[in-house]
Amino acid sequence: MVDYLSDPNSSPQVKIYTDGACSGNPGPGGYGVVMLYNQQKKELSGAYDNTTNNRMEIMAAIKGLEALNKSCSVTIYTDSRYLVDTMTKGWLEKWRAKNWMRTKKEPAKNVDLWQQMLQLVDKHDVQWVWVKGHADNELNNRCDQLAVKAIKEKPRLQDKLK
Repeated sequence: MVDYLSDPNSSPQVKIYTDGACSGNPGPGGYGVVMLYNQQKKELSGAYDNTTNNRMEIMAAIKGLEALNKSCSVTIYTDSRYLVDTMTKGWLEKWRAKNWMRTKKEPAKNVDLWQQMLQLVDKHDVQWVWVKGHADNELNNRCDQLAVKAIKEKPRLQDKLK
């Protein structure tokens, strides 16, 4: 959890950098998160078998938001257009309104994770920022390192690939 040292009545300003990685798609995957609050920094990572890159991108944001122990103003930085566009262009609300269908014949993917995301973003004021991956963003690169390392070193959980 992130510790909040400021006024208990104010909404803490938290920055969360996220990235997901996959070795094969689907295949073993990992996520990395770097959280910043005032002078505090926290890193999170984990790994799953039989997952996809998109699922790990979403999972990274979920894990970052889950680590917050009170309502916050959060800026999430990610190199995933899929994640940013889904959250900022109204796609998620449309899919949910259509009973998790993208089109009349095509179901939305990753519904289990999007449902978790909806619960978490309702608790916080979240802004989404796309950053170019594998470029000059030091914290996005660190998230990528954490995700790749997790695939190689952490025990991997079984993903409920949906």
